[in-house]
Amino acid sequence: MSNRILITGVTGFVGSHMADFLFQRDPDAEIYATKRWHLSKMDNVRQIKDRIYWIDCDLTDPVSTRIAVEKAAPDQIFHFAAESFVSPSWSNPHRYMSVNYNGTVNLLEAMRLAESSARLLIPGSGEEYGEIEESELPIRETSALRPVNPYAVTKIAQDLIGSVYFRSYGLNVIRTRAFNHEGPRRANVFGIPWYAYQIARVEAGLQGPELRVGHIDDRRNFTHVADMVEAYWLAMEKLPAGELFLVGSEDEASVHTFREALEALISLSPAAHITYRIDPEFVRPTQVPRLIADTSRFREATGWRPKIAYEKILSDTLDYWRQRVADGRH
Repeated sequence: MSNRILITGVTGFVGSHMADFLFQRDPDAEIYATKRWHLSKMDNVRQIKDRIYWIDCDLTDPVSTRIAVEKAAPDQIFHFAAESFVSPSWSNPHRYMSVNYNGTVNLLEAMRLAESSARLLIPGSGEEYGEIEESELPIRETSALRPVNPYAVTKIAQDLIGSVYFRSYGLNVIRTRAFNHEGPRRANVFGIPWYAYQIARVEAGLQGPELRVGHIDDRRNFTHVADMVEAYWLAMEKLPAGELFLVGSEDEASVHTFREALEALISLSPAAHITYRIDPEFVRPTQVPRLIADTSRFREATGWRPKIAYEKILSDTLDYWRQRVADGRH
């Protein structure tokens, strides 16, 4: 018998890919998902929306969240609902805490009150580590947390309250911190899709050849979203509750600065004379210069290995935005 699976944030980037992955593994999967009435954008799930059992829910409302958990009665919960774009977190810190922390508390409380034995995956972020010196690389589960933006603080709080509910009430909380993952459907407010979106517009004759970008010298290890959702599925299936695991590619070929990613995307375009300039509008108050992780504990526990090359992350993202621009969906 298939598990009953609840996905929060299914209409977003990772959540929609997770639902696709689960249906590919089991076409008869019983997937429940939260949405915010008429407010959730359904574009990312249009191909599967009629196969999902939808529950109207605002996770920032404890009553709404409790009802959703009762309706779904899940065996597994993938908790992807979040405010994830870092830049607005300085101007909207209460909103980020409300969604990322309070929303998670509401979900945990709903599970506790329902005496749920569901396994709950909480996906944290490499941003939680913040100011890491070169000498402190690679980042490990025990590395110091030095967050430099409000978003990262809310993700730390989300992770730690999950740990508290595991320790206090025995809830089956699966704790991960994922490093940069990219690919189709990621909103064009983020770095790589923002570059790809502008290049697609240049190719379509909708803007001039100069791209506007933010700070581009931060270094990351990049993973394709398709590899990441497989990692999350393995985390759900194999990781012990309560322990923290880091997730992401370690291949040296996947470690790049955003400048290198931008220039590689430009090289994929047939458009001539594309240039770029740093626009102060897109520069954050503080930067996270390096997020390179040691994910060996996760790989040993799950057997996961990323399969998709860094170059395909870029080409898939660029092709996605080319299609959206061509369709007028941008």
